[in-house]
Amino acid sequence: MRLGAIATYPVKSCRRLEHGRATVHRWGLDGDRRWMVTDGTGRMLTQREEPRMTQIRPEIVGGALVLRAEGAGELRVPAQPADLEPITIWRTTVPLSRVGEEADVWLSAVLERKVRLYYLDDPTRRPINPDYSTPDDRVSLADGYPLLLANSASLAALNDWLAEESPNEGPLPMTRFRPNAVVDGAAPWAEDEWLGRRVRIGAVTFRVPKPCDRCVITTTDQETGARGREPLRTLARHRNVNQGLLFGVNLIPDGRGEIAVGDEVAVLD
Repeated sequence: MRLGAIATYPVKSCRRLEHGRATVHRWGLDGDRRWMVTDGTGRMLTQREEPRMTQIRPEIVGGALVLRAEGAGELRVPAQPADLEPITIWRTTVPLSRVGEEADVWLSAVLERKVRLYYLDDPTRRPINPDYSTPDDRVSLADGYPLLLANSASLAALNDWLAEESPNEGPLPMTRFRPNAVVDGAAPWAEDEWLGRRVRIGAVTFRVPKPCDRCVITTTDQETGARGREPLRTLARHRNVNQGLLFGVNLIPDGRGEIAVGDEVAVLD
């Protein structure tokens, strides 16, 4: 098995960045999900409610965040701490730095609604669900875990189902699932057997605490923002486990290191 692709998402729910290599921290990949958009009341905003977030293209340039969108030019946002405000992310409240009025105005114009931009200046601030982690584990602004790993053979199997059952909406690209790491050379759904074990990518080891339960974001075309019914309808037929529609597995790094496309992937324990 080999690592086939690496991606980060600097702003939660916005466009991806693809990489040949990446630094792994205990909280996730370098630069991954350090910024987050909220609505005008400070509530977390994602593609679940706002698929137009797919049209915001972030990039990290010289340590700063650069945002681009068609017709809006670009905005440069420094990565620096500022006044902290308590923001609720699912069931936890995390102090985040308010980026500022210029970023809020730019994003509000792109999304045609009042929004705010926040920065996680200290990525060691947010703990992981203690049911699946140790007290020292941390996560950035990802939904719950530092990395998401997907299996290219599982996507091929899903696309085979789509070809038979929903041909008008397939095949789907891996970008629909927004993984950080994609493994090539495994059997379809091999990742189901990795739960509770460790995997090694290059020289970095990761725990596999739980599978990933998929949401409506997977029905959103990551290039256009258009939304359909798949893959959730087909996952509901074939990958429904305790009302969770499963695709991919979450990872928690054991330490810091670097991973690169082409690295060997091995299952340990």
